[in-house]
Amino acid sequence: MKHKSSIAILIGAAVFTAAGSAGAQPARRAQKPVQVSAQKPSPFKSLTPAELQILLSDIADSNPKALERFAEDPEARKTQLDGLRELLALASEAEREGLSATAINSQELKSIRSEVAAVNYDREINKDKKSDAPFSAIGPDMIKQYWAKDTALREAAFQAFHETKVELVKSRNPALKDHELTAEQRAQAREVFAKIKIYEAQYEAGAASGKLPKTFRDKVNLQVKLQQARFLAGAYTEIMAAKTAVADKEIAAYMSTHPEFDTTATKAKAEKILQRARAGEDFAKLANEFTEDPGNQGSDGAAQGGLYKDVPKGMMIKTFEDSALGLKPGEVSPSLVETQFGYHIIKLEKALGVAPAAATYDVRHILVGTMYKDPQDPSARPVPFSDYVRSKLSTEKEDRMLAEIIARNNISVPGDFAVPGTQPAK
Repeated sequence: MKHKSSIAILIGAAVFTAAGSAGAQPARRAQKPVQVSAQKPSPFKSLTPAELQILLSDIADSNPKALERFAEDPEARKTQLDGLRELLALASEAEREGLSATAINSQELKSIRSEVAAVNYDREINKDKKSDAPFSAIGPDMIKQYWAKDTALREAAFQAFHETKVELVKSRNPALKDHELTAEQRAQAREVFAKIKIYEAQYEAGAASGKLPKTFRDKVNLQVKLQQARFLAGAYTEIMAAKTAVADKEIAAYMSTHPEFDTTATKAKAEKILQRARAGEDFAKLANEFTEDPGNQGSDGAAQGGLYKDVPKGMMIKTFEDSALGLKPGEVSPSLVETQFGYHIIKLEKALGVAPAAATYDVRHILVGTMYKDPQDPSARPVPFSDYVRSKLSTEKEDRMLAEIIARNNISVPGDFAVPGTQPAK
């Protein structure tokens, strides 16, 4: 899914954790949503002014230039608040559909709370020490003591933690589907888990006794909330992407009612060039005059006559390649070859070799493109008509669905904010 507004600047400083895995994306493998009864009130329904000030205080320390931009640009402030509203709405919708209660997501949400608490506690109590390595103050003796108590329960907790992390990593990286961790990697994971749980317990004890300042506890709670929201929003965007997918028939219907995507004139132009090429005109000269292929310009700026030399089989689009390899050397394609890029006129120069060392071919082509450049985006690159329309329709579907989700979940976020050190926003 493509988000229009960026939430990275405003959230980034507050939700980053050295443990890294707290920001893990949900498993992409389909998980059946479950219906949950008697749920606690969702923490994702609102962002209070006090929470927003915590975010801004963090940014004041980590990225003061961002605050300067917020102070000068009301639109930048609005964009960030819109992004936060979208994040919380998607997390709330994920909860509403039961995604937070699936086994893997429920476990990861617990892990996020543990990791955020432990990492922040580590930074707080060891902030005057020289080492920047996370949990460096926890030595082997503390880890040994941890595993010596309630061993069976803690081993089971580690197993759930570990299996969830592995599942999440594999779901994001299909190439790792059959990968198994080494004994050393598992031992490292077990050590990190112990360190997280040791500091989480110390944090919880300090919070319960009041020894940890309320401002610090509030900051940790907010980070937990935003990290969990980020995780759940990612879970729901998988569902949202499926719901907003654009079918080929929708693209065809849209293009048929918008003259700017009518390819009749383009195809007629390509047909005339094809006739000239088949009549024996110099193909290279025709290519240099008519092709719209940006690859026709060499590194020295000279036109290439539409030539691609030593092309390995499988490199070109299948439709193009099948047509090219169906010709004899020196032969021009009898008809236009259409791909998503437009209409191609093809001439095979050298046939595909048989020996592995010579399994390439030389081909010339002339492209009469069916490409579209968004007139409202000066920096946009031309793309195939169908790609542009698919992206446009998909974005429109996403925008409508996101608006419905925000309205349905009644998300409350401040309308503006005062930047620390400046006058309140008006």
